[in-house]
Amino acid sequence: MQGLVWRNDAAEIHAAIGRFTILRWSFVMAEARFDIVIRGGKVVDGTGAVPRQADIAIAGDRIVAVGDVEGKGTREIDARDRVVTPGFVDIHTHLDAQLAWDPIGSSSCWHGITSVVMGNCGVTFAPVKTEDISYLAEMMESVEDIPREAILEGLPWDWRTYGEYLEFLDGLPKGINVGGMVGHVAVRWNVMGEDSLKEEPATQKEIDAMCELVDEAISAGALGFSTSRTLLHRTPDGRPIPGTFADDNELYAFADVLGRHDRGVFESAPRFEKAGADWTGLKHEIRTLGEITRRSGRPSTFGLVYNAVRPDMSDVALAEVLTENSNGASLRPQTTCRPIGVVLGIQHRTPWARAGATWKSMQDMDLTERLALIRDPESRQTLIEEANNPEQIHGGGSAMVDLSRLYLLDAEDPNYRVGPEGTLEAKAAQAGLTPVEFFLDETDRSDGSVMLSLPILNQDYEAIETMLQDEAIVMGLADAGAHVGQIMDSSQPTYFLSHWVRETGFFSIEEGVRRITSDTADLFGLVDRGRIVEGAYADINVIDFENLSLNGPEYVHDFPGGTGRYIQRGSGYDATIVNGRIFMENGEHTGELAGVTLRSTD
Repeated sequence: MQGLVWRNDAAEIHAAIGRFTILRWSFVMAEARFDIVIRGGKVVDGTGAVPRQADIAIAGDRIVAVGDVEGKGTREIDARDRVVTPGFVDIHTHLDAQLAWDPIGSSSCWHGITSVVMGNCGVTFAPVKTEDISYLAEMMESVEDIPREAILEGLPWDWRTYGEYLEFLDGLPKGINVGGMVGHVAVRWNVMGEDSLKEEPATQKEIDAMCELVDEAISAGALGFSTSRTLLHRTPDGRPIPGTFADDNELYAFADVLGRHDRGVFESAPRFEKAGADWTGLKHEIRTLGEITRRSGRPSTFGLVYNAVRPDMSDVALAEVLTENSNGASLRPQTTCRPIGVVLGIQHRTPWARAGATWKSMQDMDLTERLALIRDPESRQTLIEEANNPEQIHGGGSAMVDLSRLYLLDAEDPNYRVGPEGTLEAKAAQAGLTPVEFFLDETDRSDGSVMLSLPILNQDYEAIETMLQDEAIVMGLADAGAHVGQIMDSSQPTYFLSHWVRETGFFSIEEGVRRITSDTADLFGLVDRGRIVEGAYADINVIDFENLSLNGPEYVHDFPGGTGRYIQRGSGYDATIVNGRIFMENGEHTGELAGVTLRSTD
């Protein structure tokens, strides 16, 4: 330091040290030009561009530099030997209720997801009249298996319009970005009441009133309109839900609302009826959706999966989609990257839940008590005898499922891509045991963590490959927040990258990342999301790609009232950043809740 004269004077020495310390920190602070700098990572930017080594500088909620960053960050993240991606965008969730009591949005938060779209399949919580609150909660329970009691207890229900619902989301502390569509069920019930369940077409007056509600929602920022056409979605008393039988004129009217605003997506849970050898019903459904996009100029998305019961359905549907798109439509079917399946196990419900009194008694026990029961020699033998009753096997009698269709999910390494040799029956036979004996042994060995998977859709990986390789297909249908006691598929981004990119090489890393970032963000018009470019929102993942993996599903009791649900964690995420703040670090929430409400008006 120029001008500093050292003397054998203790006071002077201490003063000099103080001046030096102040100067040193002033230089450090001057260099800390950014809030966060991610150093030296392999940046896969979400655009489909070839990965490159680069630094990323973040100031506030935005990315301000990508390349060689000279200035320092208040927080520096060493990303050498790491892959850096945009945050993942999940466009098919039902977190509408859960986020009110679970601000981190689990299980999504453990899989690099930074933005979600809610309000799918026509079921939403707005618009709503005071007297209809319980009904909408019951509809969500009936369609999406989210407990009514948790919904009513966990939400304040202090909104009536969709715009007011978005204001509620604004004030909700949340770790991820959240947007939603307005649902046909709420809109139709609001206007028509019980008549909304009839198969007769709505009157023009009723359609006009419904369109006013949809217009209000889109004006307020709803990301689109959703409906359900499938006969699988039922009211609590077993009838098809409101909107199932809406005619084309009603659907076109909603499309016209989207068209007038020139924003929003038309989402549908479609009804793919065969209606003859030439799939007349399915083709009509897709042609209607195609016409909706041509009228409105807005895209339409809907579920498309392989079904072993009708194995040619997905091929026929995809061919029809491509025909429509060649004629000016904008159809983006959603599919999954692994089988959609029910999860079973000792933690919640087993395949033999109805096999006998001893199995039934488990339902009132906690996990410790259940493990004690199966480890008691006498009780174990009784369980085996009840389950091995001939009428319980292969779905007969009171058995819940066909045991030949069950696959073992090891908590240490859950494998969803298995052949006939991986079924519970095959593994049991190899060990010289009955299926129930093998299951009890594995449950004992794993302290109850082993699970069973029952694939119900997208069971065939070749069919999944056919769909995934088509550019019209968009990644979706993960159903985060739905079917909480049966299905656990919200972990799909981790599986998609680890299986389809790293293990099989089916996709390059740049294409794989694009599919779950910019492709999904762009479909819903999420401006400045899904890319690592200057000016974009700082939603970013830092990933230990070689160690990216899934944990096995777990059953926990953390919903309002102690209701249980399945969750699934992932490994390999060093950090997940949402709007410029580190949200998750090594699988744990940092305490930051920087998520915002996503609006079509943004």
